[in-house]
Amino acid sequence: MEMIVMIVVAFIILYLFASVKMVRQGYQYTIEHFGRFTKVAAPGLNFYPAFFYRVGRKVNMMEQVLDIPGQEIITRDNAMVQTDGVVFFQVLDAAKAAYEVSDLYLAIMQLTTTNLRTVMGSMDLDETLSKRDEINSRLLVVVDQATESWGVKITRVEIKDIRPPADIVNAMGRQMKAEREKRANILEAEGSRASAILKAEGQKQSQILEAEGRREAAFRDAEAREREAEAEAKATQVVSQAIAGGNAQAINYFIAQKYVEAISQFATSPNAKTILFPVEATQLMGTLGGIGELAKEVLGRDREAAAELEARRGPFEDR
Repeated sequence: MEMIVMIVVAFIILYLFASVKMVRQGYQYTIEHFGRFTKVAAPGLNFYPAFFYRVGRKVNMMEQVLDIPGQEIITRDNAMVQTDGVVFFQVLDAAKAAYEVSDLYLAIMQLTTTNLRTVMGSMDLDETLSKRDEINSRLLVVVDQATESWGVKITRVEIKDIRPPADIVNAMGRQMKAEREKRANILEAEGSRASAILKAEGQKQSQILEAEGRREAAFRDAEAREREAEAEAKATQVVSQAIAGGNAQAINYFIAQKYVEAISQFATSPNAKTILFPVEATQLMGTLGGIGELAKEVLGRDREAAAELEARRGPFEDR
């Protein structure tokens, strides 16, 4: 009897252990009752009587990454390219992911592959190379809508690589080189044009400043000649007044001045190395003597005028 009791207790313990289901974090288990889905077991300890309930599918609820294998795609302009990508997805409903589709991973991969061919096949080669964001967005919308009934959320679809044929790559390289050379030539021409414009502006300003300088110099020369003419006229007037007053030395001064100027012009001539001309020394000395006498006479008059003014003041006037 004791043996039977021990067997029954052991059986009960084993039955309890078999009925307790422990679900790991990040997973959900589907529970089936005689093969029919009943509920989803959450992470932690769950009790379901053994032999009546069993675990159907263990579904990963974390975000997952699925590689899209490389494949050849013909674009709209009949260019053959090889491409591959990745899909990020997360299961939101464990029951649908387990029972609405037979093989979830294979279904997502095939769905992404076919839609990738559709999207890239409707674009030109240049568009496929330059509009990756548009391709990713279109694929995300299409694949996410198709997998919604499976309880799956497609978070991202990314194209990893697009490889055109070697001859197209070489042609693109030549095209890029030609385009860069074209832009370099355009920039060089624009630089030469700007340099010519600046040079012309500089020459224009230089000519304007030079013309203004010549105008100012001409004005100054005219003013100087006017002052010189006025001084010459005044000197001539003074000499004429002296001659009219009976002073013969004034004419000698005037003649001596012109005589000295004529000799200085001979001396400064660039074509004359040696000058030979008759000069009467006695006449030159007489002329210079006349200049001296004229100076003495002028100084004598100044002294006489000063003495006369002194005599008029008297001894007690302030000086």
